[in-house]
Amino acid sequence: MSYYQRHVFFCVNQREAGAACCNNHGAQVMRDYAKDRVKALRLDSKNRRVRINNAGCLDRCNEGPVIVVYPEDVWYTYVDKEDIDEIIEEHLKNGRVVERLRI
Repeated sequence: MSYYQRHVFFCVNQREAGAACCNNHGAQVMRDYAKDRVKALRLDSKNRRVRINNAGCLDRCNEGPVIVVYPEDVWYTYVDKEDIDEIIEEHLKNGRVVERLRI
């Protein structure tokens, strides 16, 4: 059994010279927001065990910004905090994949 119930990786890679990358879309800010929301909702507790982490390039730059949720191996893109809130509420809290954001 995995230590974390769900482990979320936010690509926060920054490429040189304006090349397509997740951090061009504010990925680090969104990752920080998600981490704060998970803590505020106590999803990081010993019972829920949701972990939010930075990741380097996840090699889906043209689909970015991207996150991946394990152990389900579900990939998402997002535009704003409302999308992140929906992923947290539906997937991380209630176990339902957000199909409209899935890639």
